[in-house]
Amino acid sequence: QVQLMESGGDSVQAGGSLRLSCEVRGDTSSRHCMGWFRQAPGKKREGVATFDMSGSTRYADSVKGRFTISQDNAKSTLYLQMDSLKPEDTAMYYCAANRLGYCPFRVDLFPYWGQGTQVTVSS
Repeated sequence: QVQLMESGGDSVQAGGSLRLSCEVRGDTSSRHCMGWFRQAPGKKREGVATFDMSGSTRYADSVKGRFTISQDNAKSTLYLQMDSLKPEDTAMYYCAANRLGYCPFRVDLFPYWGQGTQVTVSS
């Protein structure tokens, strides 16, 4: 089992920055992929960024060049640095993990989820 807990969400103005954190607990030895997803009101949950165990990263087109996913050396915390925030980035942000050998932007292939942290960007 893997337990995930997000933090760092806040309300900011457009152009601002936030760093989200995801504390990882439990059986971390077999994790293969970590990711950040987000869900805006009335919309489906979507992939934002993923980080696999080889260190490869992937980003949604909408956040490329503005968001950076990383993890600490102990693999106990996953981060999402968000710069140049836009009102359309407003959403609940979730940390997720799977044990697959790849990192798809598919909600159904991530069995482990945190409770989410709210990010609100005002214009």
